[in-house]
Amino acid sequence: MEIAASLLGANLLNLEEDVRLAEKWGLRIIHFDQMDGHFVPNIAFGPAFVSAIRPITRCILDVHLMLSDPLRYLDAYASAGADNITVHAEIEGDLPAVLNAIHARGIRTCVSLNPETGAEVLRPLLPYCDMVLIMLVQPGFGGQKIREDCVEKVAVVREMIEKTGRRIPIEVDGGIKRDNAERILRAGADILVMGTGLYGEPDPETVIREMKEACDAHFDRTRR
Repeated sequence: MEIAASLLGANLLNLEEDVRLAEKWGLRIIHFDQMDGHFVPNIAFGPAFVSAIRPITRCILDVHLMLSDPLRYLDAYASAGADNITVHAEIEGDLPAVLNAIHARGIRTCVSLNPETGAEVLRPLLPYCDMVLIMLVQPGFGGQKIREDCVEKVAVVREMIEKTGRRIPIEVDGGIKRDNAERILRAGADILVMGTGLYGEPDPETVIREMKEACDAHFDRTRR
């Protein structure tokens, strides 16, 4: 189990400190939500933010493009230092071509599903994916509560992936807290994206420790 620190929930007046805190807490992934105000009704970050963070951390920079036309911006994000790029299954156009273009730039690919999008949409896309992202809330805003039907979708996608024989991690994003993390992991998630559930807590290190303990307890039970 990995926890990805989402900068959407960090202190925007001191992002460098919050990135360094994530490293101090032992996290290896920094998650960026990139919004264009069109695909989702909000605007956040951009390639310049990724470029500014890249020199100060060795963490994986996990870039989630909530953009209507991600292909247009791939070179900018590749130059900025993105390690993973997520695009949405709901965009128009040739999605396999977009994923191939990401791979061509030496970047890991990920496809995201919005809450209303069924898991079956992923099946023909899995050969192009290094990772899958399941949104547990409607994308565009932080601080929402998870949708239980989206947690159920994680289990469906996990089964679908296992039938391919490939190791494709499932990332989940939206409303994740220490009190719901275990059931999300039980559904089959590998990477938990946390913004307000991490940076909004008075003691994030305790949150991370308790979540890792819950994860260990879950896998201990499944091995028995």
